[in-house]
Amino acid sequence: MENNFNCWFQSIDDPNNKFPIDEIIYRCPDTGSLLEVAHDMEALKKHDSTYWKDLFDSRYRRQSWPYGSGVWGKKEWVVPFIDDKNIVSMYEGSTNLFWADRYGKQIGVEDLWIKMCGNSHTGSFKDLGMTVLVSAVKQLIDNGNEIKAVACASTGDTSAALSAYCAAAGLKSIVFLPKNKVSVAQLVQPLANGATVLSIDSDFDGCMKIVQEVCKKNNIYLANSINSLRIEGQKTISIELCQQFDWEVPDWVLIPGGNLGNISALGKGFLMLRDLGLIDKLPRLVCAQAQNANPLYLSYLKDFKSFEPVSAKTTLANAIQIGDPVSVNKAIKILKEFDGIVEQSSEDELASSTAKVDLTGTFNCPHTGVAISVFEKLVKNKTIKKSDKVVIISTAHGLKFVDSKIDYHLEKLTGISNTYSNLPINVDNSIDDVMKVLDTEIK
Repeated sequence: MENNFNCWFQSIDDPNNKFPIDEIIYRCPDTGSLLEVAHDMEALKKHDSTYWKDLFDSRYRRQSWPYGSGVWGKKEWVVPFIDDKNIVSMYEGSTNLFWADRYGKQIGVEDLWIKMCGNSHTGSFKDLGMTVLVSAVKQLIDNGNEIKAVACASTGDTSAALSAYCAAAGLKSIVFLPKNKVSVAQLVQPLANGATVLSIDSDFDGCMKIVQEVCKKNNIYLANSINSLRIEGQKTISIELCQQFDWEVPDWVLIPGGNLGNISALGKGFLMLRDLGLIDKLPRLVCAQAQNANPLYLSYLKDFKSFEPVSAKTTLANAIQIGDPVSVNKAIKILKEFDGIVEQSSEDELASSTAKVDLTGTFNCPHTGVAISVFEKLVKNKTIKKSDKVVIISTAHGLKFVDSKIDYHLEKLTGISNTYSNLPINVDNSIDDVMKVLDTEIK
């Protein structure tokens, strides 16, 4: 379709502070606040809701470049300024909305769904934002900007997505990882994709400070979620899950939160759906944090009247081991608008919940385990009702975190109850011994 849609950057503190969408800028120079991408809603409203639904449905999972992508099928709502020739896509999005009926019945909520965002090219929802960001970099270069490399700080998943999309685009990527704090599967992805990998003797927050300083120099572009272009891709989760429900809205959506760009993106997607008439209500949002990295939860307990960073402790959910999230103000704004909840999960709770839901056929990351654990708490205290339609966002594939899963089932984790551990059984090379074991196991 003809592109008559515009977008721009604006300050989240003062929407009157606007900046061109093709400017390399991450914060408002006047207020210091993060930026967000704003769309020409009046132009979008010239088409009614039926038009948008039919357009998005006609593209969904098709092979018409680039619109078969779950992100680029909504291009007009995401980043319409990017020419198709500069789009870098790996058919991201369009992930399974899994009906977790067996697990839901165990907990007491039968209309339970898990959005399997880890079923993506690099194994996490980060692909949704990175396809937009790397495509924007190609567009900026095509417009005459000199960009030597794209860089990010990461706890693993962002670096995997950045390195893969940059490799596909022929761009140089640089990733800053906290030393010995990412899984082997996460570490090998940027190595294999040819990124320059810097292992910093710090945590994510320390890496984040360094990468922001680095990106002020040498024409290096910043790829963390401080960059609002990432949010535009991630917000398509909201649009897609409503599309998968034939444009119905769930009652609840839960997602794990670390740097907090994800909860911000979810809210933005739902607001756009409502404002353009595709839905007539908003779900309640829940941000789930690990107890060992819970600054937003602590702020929530004070009704968000103040926020203080924390020193994040080690957690099995290492991708959200973040004590000073850059998108906190965006997250708080969204949670207030959606009557949102923030809840936390202990290490034992998240490990047990991950193992419990795996027993019903899923294979989730520990961060999803945080959201699963919080879901169980909200059902137990009757906040979530039996009749509610609930979606849990699974942010990454469990295969990226096999070390923690193996340690759980081999009962090597300290302070964990191992309620659902499943130890392998050593058996002699004898049919009689095998049958003795099976007689016990199969009753």
